[in-house]
Amino acid sequence: RMQIHQRQHRIDERRHSHRLAIPVPAANKVIHRANHLARALGLRINAPQGRLTPELQAQLERLLADRIGSLPAKVSIAALVMDNDSLAVRAYAGSADFFDASRAAHVDMVRGVRSPGSALKPFLYAMALDDGLIHSESLLVDAPQSFAGYAPGNFQADFSGPVSASDALRRSLNVPAVDLLERIGPARFASALRAGGLRLRWPHQSEPNLSLILGGAGTTLEELVGAYRALARQGVAGAPRLHPLQQRREARLMSEGAAFIVREILESGGQPGRPFQEQPRRLAFKTGTSFGFRDAWAVGVTEQYTLGVWVGRPDGTPNPGHFGANTAAPLLHELLALLPPDPLLARRQPPSVSSSSICWPLGQRESSTAPAHCLQQRSAWLLDASSPPTLSDRIDASALLQTTPCGERLRWPLALAPWIEPVARGGCPSSNASTRWQLVGLDAEQQLRRPPGQAELSLRLHTEGGSGGTRYWLLGGQLLARSQGSEAVQLKLPVGDGQRLTVLDDAGRFEARRFSVR
Repeated sequence: RMQIHQRQHRIDERRHSHRLAIPVPAANKVIHRANHLARALGLRINAPQGRLTPELQAQLERLLADRIGSLPAKVSIAALVMDNDSLAVRAYAGSADFFDASRAAHVDMVRGVRSPGSALKPFLYAMALDDGLIHSESLLVDAPQSFAGYAPGNFQADFSGPVSASDALRRSLNVPAVDLLERIGPARFASALRAGGLRLRWPHQSEPNLSLILGGAGTTLEELVGAYRALARQGVAGAPRLHPLQQRREARLMSEGAAFIVREILESGGQPGRPFQEQPRRLAFKTGTSFGFRDAWAVGVTEQYTLGVWVGRPDGTPNPGHFGANTAAPLLHELLALLPPDPLLARRQPPSVSSSSICWPLGQRESSTAPAHCLQQRSAWLLDASSPPTLSDRIDASALLQTTPCGERLRWPLALAPWIEPVARGGCPSSNASTRWQLVGLDAEQQLRRPPGQAELSLRLHTEGGSGGTRYWLLGGQLLARSQGSEAVQLKLPVGDGQRLTVLDDAGRFEARRFSVR
């Protein structure tokens, strides 16, 4: 076949001679099995053979062949296993069956560029740790919020209110991740990933934005596996080596301490002293699902291996009902069961990591927080002995703990009002403290109509009852206006169903109305 291609000038003379000179390895059955890897080696490496583990490769291909029948038509599977020390690829499957044309199985999805969904979140939290923005139990806000018009929701379409950084990562909550990314900067985050070997691809003429942490850019399973290796090797990522003569490429992606903390979060929940949840093997893993259920991912690390699974259609058609947690994660655990046991080594805690009791809502050490201000106590991992305070409130930028002429006043972030009882810890008494105010001018589930010829509906609203104090008017988590006491506000409301208007006061009391504008 190569001679025919050479005669037809489909390959040049030099490449033709080079490939004829490559010796056929003794373990040619492995190369025959790993068709995608064999093709990649032929295109990329001038060397006789790869480093696959023959038994593992055969087991992987049998596993995928067994599972592909339970998936919808035209859906494919890709999987990759890498040794953390040598970076050698131990098993490689670009599809479940190389010869199944109905699933476009000739397309190598180990190297195919696809949206990673939430699979990038561990790197974001590691960067926030290294930047000193958070510790493992920092108070984050999982509530409707708007980031310059971008208003993400969660996969389960609800919100949890106050969450710790470890819970937000483990549960893959979207709003806290977007909040962190905005504070870090999308371009800076993308640049750090690229320096660590994970290159994001963008749609034509676009640039890094907040959607990238939810899958708004493309990468490959090969690069994801290389990046996740950092969690098991002191923060250093490494490109999978398809061949022993391939040059080692390693780069620091996060600090050793951040890698330890993120791995603890993904593996056992992330709280020091929490009993380890028994499971057959210790695996720190994260799933991802791209928009429209197009891609389902699961990538994880053990002490010895990094492994990843992708499930989807190579042509990018949605695959409803199949997502990372219910499709890719079970496959990842089945793949893990095929691997040799890790050596029984005690996990070494880096010198830069310590544990401490911290307090909510301020987020700092219990030892430096007055007992009256420690409303919730949690056990946290700290990096470099730093206990950064709770991130600034997006609605009210004033401090959570304020000194007033009448004493200290403590509050929670205002967006958490629907989940948190108002806190009274000092401060001057307000005449509205004992009088409940009410929102006037908008009823629950009211259907409003936009006047003809206008792009928006202008609506005048106010509160009645109480006196003094600031009112914060939010639409879908975005601050629209502030008012004092019963002062009226003029709001511009867009056309749309299922909108939510929330009014908060300084004490954390709130009222909310759902409405529609037709």
